[in-house]
Amino acid sequence: MSVKLFRNCRIYTPVDPGRPAGGKAQGNIRQFLHGALLVENGSISMIGEEDEILAATRKDIDQEINCQSKCMIPGFVDPHTHMCFAARRESEFEMRIDETPYLDILKQGGGILSSVKAVAAATENDLYENCLKHALTALSFGTTTLEIKSGYGLDTENELKMLQAIDRTATSSPQDVVATFLGAHAIPEKFKKNSDGFINHIIDEMLPAVHKQDIARYCDIFCEEGVFTIEQGRRLLQAAKKLGMGVKIHADEVHDLGGAGLAAELGAISADHLLAASDENILKMSRSGVVANLLPATAYSLKKPYARARLMIDSDLPVALATDCNPGSSYTESMPFIIGLAVLNMNMSPAEALTASTLNSAYAVGMAKSRGSLEPGKLADFLLLDGESPSILAYHAGVNPVVQVYKRGEQVV
Repeated sequence: MSVKLFRNCRIYTPVDPGRPAGGKAQGNIRQFLHGALLVENGSISMIGEEDEILAATRKDIDQEINCQSKCMIPGFVDPHTHMCFAARRESEFEMRIDETPYLDILKQGGGILSSVKAVAAATENDLYENCLKHALTALSFGTTTLEIKSGYGLDTENELKMLQAIDRTATSSPQDVVATFLGAHAIPEKFKKNSDGFINHIIDEMLPAVHKQDIARYCDIFCEEGVFTIEQGRRLLQAAKKLGMGVKIHADEVHDLGGAGLAAELGAISADHLLAASDENILKMSRSGVVANLLPATAYSLKKPYARARLMIDSDLPVALATDCNPGSSYTESMPFIIGLAVLNMNMSPAEALTASTLNSAYAVGMAKSRGSLEPGKLADFLLLDGESPSILAYHAGVNPVVQVYKRGEQVV
């Protein structure tokens, strides 16, 4: 048995109420300003003020780490990424700066469809190496658990290839990786005038093959004008649920189609984006226990109004934060950047943003029993920051305040 004592640290951690934290609970942060953490075999056994921990522990300590009064927080959980891709899309950047609508870029063969062509031309190893590179960059910014979606394949062979690359990334990186099948990310050329036919193809062929492969934990769909309808989303996600998969929805990113309402109806673990979600459907999500997974870097990159985080939190809807790391609309692996955007542009307090990027985001990928907060019984996944409190994440803009990353009590950065 390995016993480690991390002492002389300023600990800030969300309090896990046993469900995603919404309303006032989202800002409930426990503090130990002269704190210590006792770790046994990679899990937390004790947390509190240092003098109390030292007085209470009866175990022989194998290693003592002086944290030099640095701020300790849980490792970030990034619950929405597309970081498994084959090529960047820098050529589209100026188009977006010139305010060309994304759906227009998509119609011109850009956007997701250009990434689909690149994935088709790439080997599994190409995808794996690129995905691992992005995951390790995210690790350097403090992300200890993350979700990675497929969705640039749009056919059975290439979707399975992407999921295999994601699985290899999970094996090679210190992080825990949750895989999501996003076969319904766009309409491929073959089905350009027959989106219903493509949904049938996903349900009849792709989804069973993905289920048999047994890598993807969740199924997702991009419900948006010009892509997939709410009824198509309902059909696909109900089929995924019958196979025992969890479901997520890219909902109401550009137009209010009612994706948030569908998430509530189906009991999705999260509805993501939500820039255009209606007041009515926000309340429906709040009542159903769906996590609102917000992606502020996408609004920042597309120069769109941010999702209404303040209204959501005040409506008791739990809010999570994610990078949406992808080659088009949000090319960043930095959760500190996301937290800065949330605090300064979405009217979230630093405490609410900390909960959104740790505990609630762990709930958004079904991992909160063992991650997302620093509590006895959970994994010792935590960060040390160059600052006195989590406010440093928004206050010291444009830099990485994460100085050390620990996964299961072992330093990995």
